[in-house]
Amino acid sequence: MSRHRNVRGYNYDEDFEDDDVYGQSVEDDYCISPSTAQFIYSRRDKPATFAEPLEEEYGYEGTDAAADCFTSTHQLTEVDRARLNSCLDQMREVLAESIPEQAMVQAVLDTKFDVQKALDLVLSQGSKQNVKTKNKDAVILAKTTKGKPRDSQSTRMESEIVPKITKMTVSGKKQSMGFEVPCAIAEENGHTNTPQKGLLPEDARVASGVLEAVSKSTLSPQVVQVSEEQNMVPSPAKKSSKAKPQIDVKAELEKRQGGKQLLNLVVIGHVDAGKSTLMGHLLYLLGNVNKRTMHKYEQESKKAGKASFAYAWVLDETGEERERGVTMDVGMTKFETPTKVITLMDAPGHKDFIPNMITGAAQADVAILVVDASRGEFEAGFETGGQTREHGLLVRSLGVTQLAVAVNKMDQVNWQQERFQEITSKLGQFLKQAGFKESDVAYVPTSGLGGENLVTRGQSSDLTQWYKGKCLLEQIDSFKPPQRSVDKPFRLCVADVFKDQGSGFCVTGKIEAGYIQVGERLLAMPPNETCTAKGITLHDEPVDWAAAGDHVSLTLTGMDIIKINVGCVFCDPKEPIKVCTRFRARVLIFNIEVPITKGFPVLLHYQTVSEPATITRLLSVLHKSTGEVTKKKPKFLAKGQNALIELQTQRPVALELYKDFKELGRFMLRYSGSTIAAGVVTEIKE
Repeated sequence: MSRHRNVRGYNYDEDFEDDDVYGQSVEDDYCISPSTAQFIYSRRDKPATFAEPLEEEYGYEGTDAAADCFTSTHQLTEVDRARLNSCLDQMREVLAESIPEQAMVQAVLDTKFDVQKALDLVLSQGSKQNVKTKNKDAVILAKTTKGKPRDSQSTRMESEIVPKITKMTVSGKKQSMGFEVPCAIAEENGHTNTPQKGLLPEDARVASGVLEAVSKSTLSPQVVQVSEEQNMVPSPAKKSSKAKPQIDVKAELEKRQGGKQLLNLVVIGHVDAGKSTLMGHLLYLLGNVNKRTMHKYEQESKKAGKASFAYAWVLDETGEERERGVTMDVGMTKFETPTKVITLMDAPGHKDFIPNMITGAAQADVAILVVDASRGEFEAGFETGGQTREHGLLVRSLGVTQLAVAVNKMDQVNWQQERFQEITSKLGQFLKQAGFKESDVAYVPTSGLGGENLVTRGQSSDLTQWYKGKCLLEQIDSFKPPQRSVDKPFRLCVADVFKDQGSGFCVTGKIEAGYIQVGERLLAMPPNETCTAKGITLHDEPVDWAAAGDHVSLTLTGMDIIKINVGCVFCDPKEPIKVCTRFRARVLIFNIEVPITKGFPVLLHYQTVSEPATITRLLSVLHKSTGEVTKKKPKFLAKGQNALIELQTQRPVALELYKDFKELGRFMLRYSGSTIAAGVVTEIKE
């Protein structure tokens, strides 16, 4: 039984001579933050420390002490003392602690224990003395603050009246943080009380605060109300910091680009037409890709058994794209010509990735259509099911009016003029039907792999003997930049969302209209959430502002990343974009095999959105050129028809009317992997 201690006579003090770690719990100072510790009661603190300030501040002691003091002078009997205490209890219920205990005891004794009379006496005395004492206090305070050190009681009182203000200097301007004490001038009986000259800034603020408190109690309510209203008005400095500094966007645009205009270019065409190789070689020849990187791509592509794909790897950056040899997502980069700054978007040609191609084309101003000149390849891309036709129709429907046709791989047919003319005649006829003007379409023979006729005019004798036109770079440089909607409200369609290293998150996309500055508030639709633009990045460089036509990356704060999806539209909170699930539109039906009827399911492609929708009503068939109604409430729509329909989407989408915002009023309809119609929004229902 040796393991059982004899606890009956055990001396515990010997065990707990050191710090008792387990027995102290809350009383320990460590593991409690200083901010929490001030609210926690500790037995170690002497209770006297709490009692002393109360006696100093209020200038009276406990009830019993006051009563004892008076009973000793007045020599009350036990019965009278009991009556006195009961009277004091009743008076305390009415007056609380507004009147000192001594005055209450004196009043009770003067009125011979009549509570009502004692109350009247105390209140009448209090109202008479109130004004006098307050005026005296203000004068005394002003005198004492001149140069004499104040005692601990007065400093404690003042610190309770006026909280101290922490000062912070930002770029030379003083800004006060914390509580602001309005330095109102208290007017009393026609005299103006102002803080005296000898006061320190903080003392002056304290004195003005006390004077204001005194004056407010004595002034009429109307005057107090006026002074409060004046204090409510924000200072002009605050207004100017919030107000958006107006900038001359057009002048700034000219300045930023050094006179060079911005142009968004998309490269489209059938799969394996050589789009990525063509543009990769162009970038290499322009010096945008250094020789070391290019050499690395050549070595890696040889190892992978794809030596001819070296230039394509400049734009196809992901492992899967390089492995498959097919562009899957829109690759984006920037290069400069003598007069333009070009944002290049390399769109995928494979029909599986047409939604990505639509996203790229929706953000473009001009396009390069790349076609394969080798025998059989051009025909495969151009005939039914090929992507050359579909891409041509898509970019025209999405608002691209200027087109350069790069007839690629001409070196494989020995730069034959006959082959070039055959391709241009076939394509010319089709593009005219699609809605391109002949003057806005240019044809350039090129070789993407050989680099012929890309940056400089072709040197090959087979080409120069019959082709005297521009090279591809000159053709890109000759494009006319479209009108930017800088004066309209801000609109940005989200193309991508990702988490940033710091706080907040980033969204990328093209600014369709308006302009934005750092620090502005934005509204995201359809989620209907507001946030702040913390930073703007244009071509990987941080900028203070950006305008319509720019491809930017915005760093946003004040909002959860979960609420933002690709396809959301950021807009000006004062002029938000409309959100609906039902809208009417005018559509042009493409070559379709199955007629469109009521209830037809489609996939709505709008900017960067891809949303399932249903055609709920067929309203009318319109004349192609005049737009007049030729047939009301048709049973079905056949290919080539122009019609007015009503669409219903499953989730809300942010749309604008075509007449207000051309860029945000266009959309495409697809069904089972092929584009069946293009349309413009005419009316938003709900």
